[in-house]
Amino acid sequence: MRVGIIGVGLMGHGIALNVLKGGFSLVMMDHPGNQPVDDLMEMGAGQQNSPGAVAADADLVILCLTGSPQVEAVLTGDAGVITALKPGTIVVDCSTALPESTERMAALVAAAGARFLDAPMTRLAKQAHEGTLNILVGGGADVLEAARPVLDTFTENIDHVGGVGVGHRMKLLHNYVSIGHMTLLAEAAAQAAEAGVDSQVFVDVLAKGGGAGAALERLRNCILTGDASDVPFAIGNAIKDIDYYREMVGDGAGSRTVADGVSAAIGAVAKAGHGDAYVPELTRLFRS
Repeated sequence: MRVGIIGVGLMGHGIALNVLKGGFSLVMMDHPGNQPVDDLMEMGAGQQNSPGAVAADADLVILCLTGSPQVEAVLTGDAGVITALKPGTIVVDCSTALPESTERMAALVAAAGARFLDAPMTRLAKQAHEGTLNILVGGGADVLEAARPVLDTFTENIDHVGGVGVGHRMKLLHNYVSIGHMTLLAEAAAQAAEAGVDSQVFVDVLAKGGGAGAALERLRNCILTGDASDVPFAIGNAIKDIDYYREMVGDGAGSRTVADGVSAAIGAVAKAGHGDAYVPELTRLFRS
C-alpha cells in the first residue's frame, strides 16, 4: 500500500516518519507550511506539488491539516484530492474539523468511488514522533480494518467511536474538556501568583487533591519554571477548537455556557496579541 500525506507540520511530520519506519512507501505534498522534510526524503519519501497529484500516487491519503476550511480546499479545490481518487482509495482525515463539514466531504469522497475515515488525534507532537498517538475513528469497520496496518504505525490506541463524523464529534468533546481544564487551571495559577502563593506549594496541594490530573501535569513545568514547551499548542488553535465545539453544540440542544466562558477568556488573550503563544503560557498571560 502506497501512502500519501498532506500536511507535514508538527503532527504530520511524526506521522510521516512512522509510516516510513513501518515499511510503507510515502508521497507527501510539498508546501511552505511543512516542517523540514530532509530526513523523510532520505528515508525514501517522494513529493508532489498538488493534492490531486498526491492522491493519484496513493492508495491511502492522510490529511493532517488545521481545520475544515483547509480540508475542504484540499479535497475539493482545483487539482484537489477528489479530482484524482482511484476507486477504493481511503482518505483518512486526521485534522480537527467540524462534523457537518466532515459528513459533506465524506459524501463527496464516496461519490468519487473512494472511502473515508475521520480519525482525529489526541496527544501531542512528541507522541506523533514516538508513534504513540491516540486516534478516534469515525467510519465503517471494514474501512478501518483496511486502513489499520498504516494507522498502527503511528498510534498506541485506535478507538472506533462510530460512523462518519463521530470521530470529529468525539475530538471536539475531548479538546473542549482538555482546553477547558487547562484554562481553568491557568487562571487559578495566575491568581495564586498574584496572591503570593508559592508555585511549588500550589502544584503540590493540587496534585494531592482535586486538582490532580492531566491538565496539572501539562502545565506543571510552566507554573514552576515558565517553560511552556511541554504543550506546543498555540492559543489561537485552542480558540479554533473551542469555537468548533461551540458551533457543534449550537446545532443541537445542549448547553454551552461554560464553553462560551472559556472562549471569551482565551479569546481576550489572543486579541491582546498572544494567539501564537502556547496554551501553558496562559498561566502568565492571565495575570493582571
